[in-house]
Amino acid sequence: MTASRIDIFKQMLVSDPINSSILFGLAKEYEKTGQTQEMIETLERYLAIADDEGNAFGMLARAYEKAGQRDKAKETFQRGIDAASGHGHPSMAAEYRMTLEEF
Repeated sequence: MTASRIDIFKQMLVSDPINSSILFGLAKEYEKTGQTQEMIETLERYLAIADDEGNAFGMLARAYEKAGQRDKAKETFQRGIDAASGHGHPSMAAEYRMTLEEF
């Protein structure tokens, strides 16, 4: 039986548990398979160690929203605005602001 992409990323994390690229890749796989809680946990780990430019904050905020955690979603979108602005991504920051206004 062929290992799933999720299993492969998990195996990679065993030998390198704080590799931000592997964590982000695993989170994307969880997103593709609709595993929202696992995605949230993985993105939280990723954001604790990575200097994200905003994208992961948006992913996490949408996952919180999908999980019914609107307050956490709002807080995370705000963190995404700060990160995107700080890294020179004004269009991403504007997208997150518009999303917050719709809450």
